[in-house]
Amino acid sequence: MLGARVLTPQKVLVLDTSAFIAGFDSLSVGEAQYSVPEVGRELLLNSLTKLRFTTAVDNGRLKIKVPAEEALGRVKEASRKVGDVLFLSDADLQVLALALELKAEGYDPQIVTDDYSIQNVADQLGIAFAPLMTFGIRFRLEWVIYCPACHRKYSSDHSLKSCEVCGTKLKRKPLGKRAVRESE
Repeated sequence: MLGARVLTPQKVLVLDTSAFIAGFDSLSVGEAQYSVPEVGRELLLNSLTKLRFTTAVDNGRLKIKVPAEEALGRVKEASRKVGDVLFLSDADLQVLALALELKAEGYDPQIVTDDYSIQNVADQLGIAFAPLMTFGIRFRLEWVIYCPACHRKYSSDHSLKSCEVCGTKLKRKPLGKRAVRESE
């Protein structure tokens, strides 16, 4: 159809705790910005990072939203699949779920984070991310938990810290890797 306009989704930023720690300035960015209450709770009281967060919320630049349980469930499943579920805080899971929810609402979310586990799961979910102080991940890793002594392998969401067979402290290593989708 001639003259038809194709609308591109509105880009929005979803801010993780590490964005505030890295010095992200909400006032210097034009895109709409979102975060979750847990991010505010992770920041130290009376710190510059907490002040950045509070100022952004108070002046309306940062919208705080709690993601739906359905989105949270999908994030937990994706994080189990790649083996990062035990390395994500509640705030991390909620940030990922909020980005997933915003994507489902027709936005183009980009998570601002230096957290490699968040980046790994975001890539698994097809959500863009932007690191601030690091280069970010180049490969999405799938992890396996294993015992370095007896070589027994455990599922990536195994909750014990030591081997059930020999008692040695468990470690994790990459099981496989895939190139990360290019973020804009």
